Amino acid sequence: MAFEKAIDLDELKVGSAMQVELGGEPICLVRTDTDTVKAVHNICSHAFYELHEGWVDDNHIECGLHGSSFDLDSGKPDALPAVKPVPTYAVQVRDGEVLVDASTPTNDATPSSF
Repeated sequence: MAFEKAIDLDELKVGSAMQVELGGEPICLVRTDTDTVKAVHNICSHAFYELHEGWVDDNHIECGLHGSSFDLDSGKPDALPAVKPVPTYAVQVRDGEVLVDASTPTNDATPSSF
């Protein structure tokens, strides 16, 4: 795994999302309501909208365009109209820094499968 620094943890508030670019890929970082940081591909698999523009609800991110919702652990959609998952990525928080391995998704989804 090739973890690289994405942001300082204090840049991401609990219950919010933001976009970073790692390895040429747009990544959506989410700090869940339980203060856990998750990373998914930032582009909705339904309509190619940026997920960080949506809403965080527990362990889900909802796309702000059509309301598709994705589980942050599996990347699977749990609300239509999306039917394809988004890639998820491994995250570590160390010494106040958020590190992400954007080289390989942790699920079977790939950005090119959209």
